[in-house]
Amino acid sequence: MSIAIFNQLPGKVMTFMQGRNKKESDDAKSLLKAKVSQEYEIKEVVQGDAEMVAFLFTLGCFKGETITLISVLSETYVISIKDSRYSIDSELAKLIILV
Repeated sequence: MSIAIFNQLPGKVMTFMQGRNKKESDDAKSLLKAKVSQEYEIKEVVQGDAEMVAFLFTLGCFKGETITLISVLSETYVISIKDSRYSIDSELAKLIILV
């Protein structure tokens, strides 16, 4: 179960997970921990900044979609979704949780 707490700043939402122990949260694998040239399925997109989440959805990044990490250079992640390649930063990459 999750509870969304709205911040004073418009468009900002912080999500806190309830009922998850430390081991379960450690098992959540974000794109930051993915291996290059390996295909993954998106488990969820963390509901952080509303604008960031909306941008990821425009790229086709949503639950159940297949994603491949092509390369990582500095803090830039090149990903492949639906035969298209995109470059995202680490802030966006950490919002993508993989199976």
